[in-house]
Amino acid sequence: MTDSAMGISGRIAARFQNNAITPLLALVGLLLGLFAVMITPREEEPQINVTFANVLIPFPGASATEVEQLVSSPAEQVLSELSGIKHVYSSSYPGRSILTVQFKVGENRTDALVRLYNKIASNLDWLPPGLGVLQPIIKPKGIDDVPIVTATLWSDDENKAGFELLQVAHAIETEIKRVPGTRDIYTIGGAPQVVSVTLDPQRLAGHGLSIKDLTASLRAANASRDASTMVTDNQEIQVQAGTFITTVDEVAGLVVGVFNGKPVFLEDVATVRKGPDRPKQYVAYSETGAVSNTPAVTIAIAKQPGTNAVDIANHVIERFSQLEGIFIPEGINVEITRNYGKTAEEKADKLIHKLLFATASVVLLVWLTMGWREAGIVGTAVIITLMITLFASWAYGFTLNRVSLFALIFSIGILVDDAIVVVENIHRHLSMGGKKLLEVIPAAVDEVGGPTILATLTVIAALMPMAFVSGLMGPYMSPIPINASMGMLISLAVAYVVTPWLTYKVLRNVDFSHAHGETIPAWLSNLFSRGVGTFLNGDRGKGKRRALFVTIVVLILLKTWQ
Repeated sequence: MTDSAMGISGRIAARFQNNAITPLLALVGLLLGLFAVMITPREEEPQINVTFANVLIPFPGASATEVEQLVSSPAEQVLSELSGIKHVYSSSYPGRSILTVQFKVGENRTDALVRLYNKIASNLDWLPPGLGVLQPIIKPKGIDDVPIVTATLWSDDENKAGFELLQVAHAIETEIKRVPGTRDIYTIGGAPQVVSVTLDPQRLAGHGLSIKDLTASLRAANASRDASTMVTDNQEIQVQAGTFITTVDEVAGLVVGVFNGKPVFLEDVATVRKGPDRPKQYVAYSETGAVSNTPAVTIAIAKQPGTNAVDIANHVIERFSQLEGIFIPEGINVEITRNYGKTAEEKADKLIHKLLFATASVVLLVWLTMGWREAGIVGTAVIITLMITLFASWAYGFTLNRVSLFALIFSIGILVDDAIVVVENIHRHLSMGGKKLLEVIPAAVDEVGGPTILATLTVIAALMPMAFVSGLMGPYMSPIPINASMGMLISLAVAYVVTPWLTYKVLRNVDFSHAHGETIPAWLSNLFSRGVGTFLNGDRGKGKRRALFVTIVVLILLKTWQ
């Protein structure tokens, strides 16, 4: 068969079956795959781009009803005009309003937040001036705000409660921020340290002071500003007026008024104390057989977008171990209560092992039916296909997660089809004899080329609609149709480019003259005749076919009832 008489698959096979560039292309594919495996972030779930933000609008002194009527309802109407909005929720509290703005799935985060900022900035005049509503504060949120590691600090010492643990946690936060790729590190639980001023009404009245006088004195004392600049002797000296309060003694020694010609200090009319405030969040640690509901604090660490959760989690945990005895004093225990990197790595490794098992099973089946040489060709083609598919997946923006890896496992049966069909048809042509290997390969590939292309495109056409599903499930499940489709196209290319070259290099010295047209091993033919042939034996196999049908139906019903 001449090149002009062959289809595109046969011409491609003829061009690459003995071409020096073919092994280089295969090597490049393997290297690209190794590169993708090393740099592709590993995560437990696909990262879904859901942009939302909390808008905090302070309204000091207003009741919840006033906040709702004057702030929340008008703000909802203004923000609902934004394009790409899915919903706007509002909650009204005494003194503040909190609005949650969620954009539709797939909206570009940067563009959405810019539209939100512009909308709020262009509507700051929607309330009368002097009403008391302060500047809105926008807090963007996203999937990367979810912590990947949480570490709980607790102690067996009864003298070390939430207040002491919180001081240690704040010191640790600074050190954890040094780990590359971390962001949004905060501590939950514990009581913050405050300077509390407990007023004595009788002493206030005795010195002729009111709460308003104390408030004004405290604000005036805790202020500092650049007053002026002095130039002397060719030097510029900054003059600063006032200093900030830094110690509890300075607070107690503030002059808040004058009575009978003598200064009245804050400690004369109030009790000033430095210590823990009332906690707003409580954390307790329990361990079976050890401790129960012991006061604790939890440090939460999130990761930067696009980084590897597994690597960052491992580095953070390693940093905790390095801080023991330095920033973590003796008697304080650290327990890793959430390790997203560990669970992501375990699930990824489990799916990779299943992928390898599925590939090995296919190779073993080819070995049993066609021989070890053909099995090696198919196995090599599958490995090259998977490696190039992993690179294509990384280039598309996917991470290594259980959905993207499931897509490869799901499509492994289809990925090997192209290589198996090509190798099996070449094997069949060689068994019939009469032609040289370089003549057999293009003809054999061309013979199955059209149906193989049609079958590949049919499966892709069946899978691709899943990529256009809207809502949260669309981005979540999109790695399945996209990865599987890319894998099948790559498998088709490998079957027409690399597989013919591998076949030529492996089988060129194999003698097929003894085959005499037999392409099926005798043991396999006998097994098929005994196992399947008895059901195909005309009227004599009718009873067996009916019995097989009834058995299958009964098994399905039993499985359904379980």
